Amino acid sequence: MKLSQAPSSVLMVRPASFGFNSQTSFTNAFQQDRNTEKALTVSAKALAEFTTMVDTLTAHDVDVIVVEDTMDAHKPDAIFPNNWISFHDDGKIILYPMMAQNRRLERAIPVIDHIKSKFKVSEILDFSDYEKKNQFLEGTGSVVFDYQNQIAYACRSPRTHEPVFIDLCKRLRFKPILFDAVDETSQPIYHTNVLMCIATNFAVVCLDAIKKDEDQEILLQMLHETQHTVVAISYQQMRSFAGNMIEVLTRSDEHVVLISEKAFHSLLPGQLNVISRHAEPIPLSIGTIEQYGGGSVRCMVAGIFNKAN
Repeated sequence: MKLSQAPSSVLMVRPASFGFNSQTSFTNAFQQDRNTEKALTVSAKALAEFTTMVDTLTAHDVDVIVVEDTMDAHKPDAIFPNNWISFHDDGKIILYPMMAQNRRLERAIPVIDHIKSKFKVSEILDFSDYEKKNQFLEGTGSVVFDYQNQIAYACRSPRTHEPVFIDLCKRLRFKPILFDAVDETSQPIYHTNVLMCIATNFAVVCLDAIKKDEDQEILLQMLHETQHTVVAISYQQMRSFAGNMIEVLTRSDEHVVLISEKAFHSLLPGQLNVISRHAEPIPLSIGTIEQYGGGSVRCMVAGIFNKAN
């Protein structure tokens, strides 16, 4: 029996101190700090966008588990929990090694305890020791899982190191597909989930970013074998976070796709038609979070596949 590709619940962390993170900006070309707004203004706007997103998802019958960030340490990227934790159908919770020192503070026991109170947890796999070797793998930012076919995709970057990725795949018994992907200036794409998304029946990929013919061939062959309809997006669409979407299930088992308004409006009618045939898109307004955080909707949710208690 195949696993579900779309989670039936999602974890979101309400930010206490969202803002531009200087510790991550040198590897994340999507972050923009134009110095036009004060930090408190940015934080307040991000909090309002977060609240509206939760309300919108709830109105669409999506089960959202909200955990509050704490003020005991400054964690400007706490709004992106998918980078340090992932949840799995067999009850596993995985903790990941993070590049930025201040992002390591996000791996908080209260979040795990909150999930344990609602969902079955069989085992916690902690890969954070790799930080001592300066090797990183930032959760479902670095890794795009095809749960149905037990395949894991990742592009090499300063935040995605091959030894950790291979170790993870061995522990999960997933087939690793590792490739190189670069932006228009030939800089590595910092996270795999900004250039590709795997849904139940379709896959969104920025093929332009994958320069090696052999990498493209392997990727497209795998997607053909797994019967995914490929939606190829451009660099410009990737910059609008069109690759950073996620398919989830509502409480009534309807398939929906969470996507930012910016990404939604970047899609061409044909691309949108392919996606809409399989799942209803839910556009979400998170412009401040995208600008200053350098991540979008997919980064803001950690899909929960664990069974409910």
